[in-house]
Amino acid sequence: MDLQTAPAVNTGLLIRRGAAEVFEAFADPAVTTKFWFSKASGRLAPGARVRWDWEMYGAHAVAIVKAIEPGRRILIDWGDDEEGYTEVEWTFEPRGDGETFVTVTNSGFSGTGDEQVAKALDSIGGFNLVLAGAKAWLEHGLQLNLVPDRHPDALVAGWTG
Repeated sequence: MDLQTAPAVNTGLLIRRGAAEVFEAFADPAVTTKFWFSKASGRLAPGARVRWDWEMYGAHAVAIVKAIEPGRRILIDWGDDEEGYTEVEWTFEPRGDGETFVTVTNSGFSGTGDEQVAKALDSIGGFNLVLAGAKAWLEHGLQLNLVPDRHPDALVAGWTG
C-alpha cells in the first residue's frame, strides 16, 4: 500500500475525576497497573526511561519521557530497540467540576504502508481499552482486566493476575 499520509491515531474519553488525579493515574505505576500494564520500573518523570511489563503476555516496552506538564500533558516515545519507537501524547483537559477529557495520540509507525496501518489500528484499539479501564478504575474502583482479556489465548501459562 502506498500511503499519502502516515497514519496517526487519536482517541479520547471523558473521565469524571479532576485533571490532577487522572494525570497521576497515568504517571504513577501504582495506579496504572490497575488498568494497563502489570509492572513498571518507575513513574513517568521528565527525562525518565521506564520499562513497562505486561507479565500476562511476557511482553514489555520502554517509555522514554520527552515532556511532562503535571496535570496537563505527557509526551513519550515508546516501544523497544527491536520493533522501534512511536510517539504517544496524553493531554488532560479539565471540563466542568471534577471532569477531565483525556486525549491519546500515537504516531510515527514504521514499516510498509500495510504494516503502518495495521499498527495504527492495533494502537487505537489498545488505547481505547486503556482509557475505558482507567475510567472504570478512577470513577468506580473497578478493575475490569480489559488488557489481559483482550488476548486470552496469548496469556502466559500459569498467569493469574
